[in-house]
Amino acid sequence: MLIKKITEKFIFYSTLYYTMDTTIQISTILQKELLKRKFFNKETYEEVIWDLIEDNRELSEQTKKEIAQSRAEYKAGKTHTLAKIKKEMDK
Repeated sequence: MLIKKITEKFIFYSTLYYTMDTTIQISTILQKELLKRKFFNKETYEEVIWDLIEDNRELSEQTKKEIAQSRAEYKAGKTHTLAKIKKEMDK
């Protein structure tokens, strides 16, 4: 899942990179806040902003269905604790 997300971002950002560049002005306070949200040093502010936008997007219908299904499975007791899995693996 992580590799798919990284690949999708790479394709999106590489396409965006070749289409348009612009400069925006931000306050020092905002710059410091964006800096705190970077996952790694070479991450651009654009990537940080896109991550923030993505976090605020509506979940897809498929994702909503999968969440509902997972909740139903949990309530029905169709889950296993990490402790139980570790115990089974030690056998």
